[in-house]
Amino acid sequence: MSEREGAVTFQGGPLTLVGPELQVGDQAPDFNVIDGGLGAVTLASSAGKVRLISAVPSLDTPVCSDQTKRFAEALGGLPENVEVLTISADLPFAQGRWCGAEGVEMTTLSDHRELSFANAYGVLIKELQLLSRAIFVIDAEDKIAYLEIVSEVTDHPDYDAALAAVGGEGGTGGAEADAGGDDAGEAEAPAAPVEDGGGDESNG
Repeated sequence: MSEREGAVTFQGGPLTLVGPELQVGDQAPDFNVIDGGLGAVTLASSAGKVRLISAVPSLDTPVCSDQTKRFAEALGGLPENVEVLTISADLPFAQGRWCGAEGVEMTTLSDHRELSFANAYGVLIKELQLLSRAIFVIDAEDKIAYLEIVSEVTDHPDYDAALAAVGGEGGTGGAEADAGGDDAGEAEAPAAPVEDGGGDESNG
């Protein structure tokens, strides 16, 4: 498995990403993650749809929480053939608990078991065994139409660009992205993926 040293930073400190450096136009790799009911989810599970995949280190961190809420709020303005998936290494139980506590209704998928998505899409942080912050848009033909691997893990992605890539309505993404530094200043280094029952104590 290839490694890219210094591909991203966390509060300025370099981190290594494991996996391929994908490009727009590449065939989207398959992956095997699990949903809240512990069922397997692969790329083929949403065949024929346009998929916006939001990869985050952990839902129990400020920027990841904001990012997931931002895309959840945008769901109503997206075309019917667009599916938005949030993927992290949190346990599915912790993801479900977070959604319930925050009142968020969207698809969250756990990569904790095999880190399959993280390795296939080149967003596995070697030092932390977490997913790096990234956005992938996969078209109905399973080609990568848009991607952003956020260079500083504590920064926000470009929400407006990601939503535009799936035909969504514009919003306040730019303002939230500009505010990323404030959240970053409050963030601590992400800990291990959130275990069931431990999410409330994580401030990563």
